[in-house]
Amino acid sequence: MSETRKDEKRGEIKALVNSLVKSYHDVDGLIRIDGRKHITPSVVTEILENLQSVIFAGFFGNIRLQNESVEYYAGNLIENLIYNLKKQIGRSLQYSSKNEDNIPEKAESITFGFLSRLPKIRELLATDIDASFDGDPAAFSKDDIILSYPGIYAIMVSRLAHELHLLGVPLIPRMMTEHAHSLTGIDIHPGASIGHHFFIDHGTGIVIGETTIIGDYVKIYQGVTLGALSTRGGQSLKNQKRHPTIEDNVTIYSGSSIFGGTTIIGEGAVIGSNAFIIKSVPRNTKVSIRNPELQFMHTQGESMEFAQNEFWDYQI
Repeated sequence: MSETRKDEKRGEIKALVNSLVKSYHDVDGLIRIDGRKHITPSVVTEILENLQSVIFAGFFGNIRLQNESVEYYAGNLIENLIYNLKKQIGRSLQYSSKNEDNIPEKAESITFGFLSRLPKIRELLATDIDASFDGDPAAFSKDDIILSYPGIYAIMVSRLAHELHLLGVPLIPRMMTEHAHSLTGIDIHPGASIGHHFFIDHGTGIVIGETTIIGDYVKIYQGVTLGALSTRGGQSLKNQKRHPTIEDNVTIYSGSSIFGGTTIIGEGAVIGSNAFIIKSVPRNTKVSIRNPELQFMHTQGESMEFAQNEFWDYQI
């Protein structure tokens, strides 16, 4: 390469850099100065991994857990969690706290408050595992569910994130659930309230919105959306009940969409696949879509049409 071309290339690179630096100044919100003051995504992921190891002791990681080493095992993980959580929660509180002087104390209080809830979270997750095992004949064992079911991982992260959400921690809960979303295809907002014995079967494509309330012994299949009717109002809709309430012992089959903050699916209802629901369903009701007409084509081109059995248990 000639010296002239080298000089031209250096000039092109400098022009690119200058253009990008100008963009840093012109476009607000897409650059961090002093990243030490901001949340570190990789550390949030590490926190989740350590929480998973605390909750399912001995299932994850390279440590061979023995009865005599349980206390050491738990203590080591808790110390690591306290260190990382305090730092990341403190950074997150800068987004909502006007008094930066009390942030370290508040972050420590939230950290210990959150960690004190881990036994209760473990109890709830035990009921979710029971529901998964009892409800899925394909489950080999409860170990199978803990180690390989995406629904249990998503529920675990949701329950952890929900507690941080209740404690008023900004950003981190959503980062946690979006990490689970990226791994499982299950999108549960940390604001959603979920009862015990919650069973997600398969799970891919499930969306559960922020103000959703889910009761006990609820079973949801893949592709279900529990959403808001419209978000055109944007920030003006904040803190409003926008998502449905699902009462106890409800089953929602694949592909169904249930919308609206005033929509209540009554106790014991069964929602069939691909239903679109925007108003409340009475308790102990089965909702189904009218079966489509099927057409079978013979190889010679002759056609045969028939309609499957059709029924409406509840008119939407």
